[in-house]
Amino acid sequence: MPLRAPDDKPPTNGDPATTILPVCNEIAGRVNAFLASEPATPLLRQVQEQTRTALGVISSALEKYTLEEISLSYNGGKDCLVLLILLLASLSTSPHPLPAALQSVYIISPHPFAEVDEFVQHSISTYTLDLARYTLPMKEAFRVYLEEHSKVKAILVGTRRTDPHGETLTHFDKTDHGWPAFMRVHPVIDWHYAEIWGFIRALEIPYCVLYDRGYTSLGGTTDTHPNPALKAGEESTEQGFRPAYELVEDYAERLGRDW
Repeated sequence: MPLRAPDDKPPTNGDPATTILPVCNEIAGRVNAFLASEPATPLLRQVQEQTRTALGVISSALEKYTLEEISLSYNGGKDCLVLLILLLASLSTSPHPLPAALQSVYIISPHPFAEVDEFVQHSISTYTLDLARYTLPMKEAFRVYLEEHSKVKAILVGTRRTDPHGETLTHFDKTDHGWPAFMRVHPVIDWHYAEIWGFIRALEIPYCVLYDRGYTSLGGTTDTHPNPALKAGEESTEQGFRPAYELVEDYAERLGRDW
């Protein structure tokens, strides 16, 4: 069920002082500085190219849909965090009035980590999110969300190629038969795991503390564990696992998940 009344929406307002424009401008400045910098490593050069591609996908989405028709799927994970930053950066140059808060949806795990919920709350205040929350199975959650937000036609999703069901996705895909109808937009579909962390660390973006405890893919408390590939050896940490950004290979990302 939704944890926020569907009619409790911040109004759209063209006054920059009461919109997300200041947040967008600050984020855009950091992203642009990163893109203009000389990459210190081959990885960061790849991240710059991936960033430009993703910004192009978001730009295309903003040309096809109005801001009222676009939402962001956000659960506090690393991939949708990168997507959030890129979306905010893109909105800094929008010719249209920006809303007071960014339209977004959070489908909560049946057994959520307190640390994830805390980080989501941090994101709401830091990035000015208008976040609708649902404790329903994903298909039902999207159905209810679209009923309560009838203007939404496209939802940006942080799915990557190595995620379950991500292998054949493109930048723009309609939902499958039997699902609520909307356009799924996948700006980071071709990013690798190391590139996600390269972006987060290069821009010094705060992230959920679980990633520093060896978690690399976040689900619920009953199916998510620290990644065994990050088990600390002689350089032991308090939790016994190295941080998520030290993992390199895509295939190892979900070794801490039960599915």
